[in-house]
Amino acid sequence: MNPSKLPPLPRVAVNLPALRHNLESLLSLCSSGGIEVAIVTKVVCADPQIVRLIEESGAHYYADSRWENLRSISKTVPQSIKPKILLRLSGASQVEEVVRYSQASLESEAQTIAALGAEAERQNKIHKIILMIDLGDLREGIYSTERQRILETATLVARHPHLELWGVGVNLTCYGSIIPDEDNLGELVEIAHWLRRELSLPIPVVSGGNSSSLFLISEGRMPSGVNHLRLGESFTLGNDTANCCLFPGLREDTFTLEAEIVELQTKPSKPRGKSGANAFGEKVEYVDRGLQRRAILALGRQDINAENLIPLDPQIEILGASSDHLLLNLSACQIPYQLGDVIRFRLDYGNLLRTFTSPYINRYYLSEED
Repeated sequence: MNPSKLPPLPRVAVNLPALRHNLESLLSLCSSGGIEVAIVTKVVCADPQIVRLIEESGAHYYADSRWENLRSISKTVPQSIKPKILLRLSGASQVEEVVRYSQASLESEAQTIAALGAEAERQNKIHKIILMIDLGDLREGIYSTERQRILETATLVARHPHLELWGVGVNLTCYGSIIPDEDNLGELVEIAHWLRRELSLPIPVVSGGNSSSLFLISEGRMPSGVNHLRLGESFTLGNDTANCCLFPGLREDTFTLEAEIVELQTKPSKPRGKSGANAFGEKVEYVDRGLQRRAILALGRQDINAENLIPLDPQIEILGASSDHLLLNLSACQIPYQLGDVIRFRLDYGNLLRTFTSPYINRYYLSEED
């Protein structure tokens, strides 16, 4: 890309060909297991360029935790026929927006489901419900042993003329770090079969979690009956979130954060004077390591989590950050960095989320030609 056309620093380079590769690879893998895919746009805040890439793909659904992002998708691709799924449990104060901007939502509370039904009736729509089951991760869902409550809530959905009991679902690894396996996902399939018998309904969707469930497909261990996954981190960063590694065949060069050196000086490694707490109320112990070639970048905690940034130059050491300044030690670097140079970083999930949420970080997009 022509440097004169790049947006101001700091900025994120979005590698659209790498994202397209990940998307096509994931869809192919899931198709081989008879699984439909909802691509999660949350971490990129439903970025229009990425949404258009998803729209052109064979992905079956959009999914997001924020109704605002689902509204943005509707504006980006107004003629799209891909249904939109709200991932975060609905609040009673947001049922109007949930019904307006999503065709389906993940729910666990009977009172909220009743409110969604009333709002769907007001809007003259049918709203689909995926009833969430907690299989031990202890985030959202009715706990799996509470069968009477599961049945009562499912019956509430089934009896409402403006709701559809579309499926059952689970979330794993996000809070309790519980890894999907044949036992817990098998229990989800069993609950789906049980509800179908009890209610004489098809309940077509069994949503077996997120990117942490992918390895079960590649290993041939996904329980029969799981037919839906919600994929975000595997698409955006290529990660196998169950095993904390790059998923085979996916790319990790999808996003690169770029920031400018705004100060470059040799300074002591240990602060001088009486030490107290820093701007965030933290008391930090500093080790005297002698003089260092220290750089400051125009980037800070308002934009990123410094500890989890991954410099593309492995000889760069991240020292810390304040609200607006990132401090680096360049003493071991072979590259002779100068004032004004650009330092590049790979992003983990948390930093990708922060950079796309920050209004102070610009974006540009790499195409096949770049």
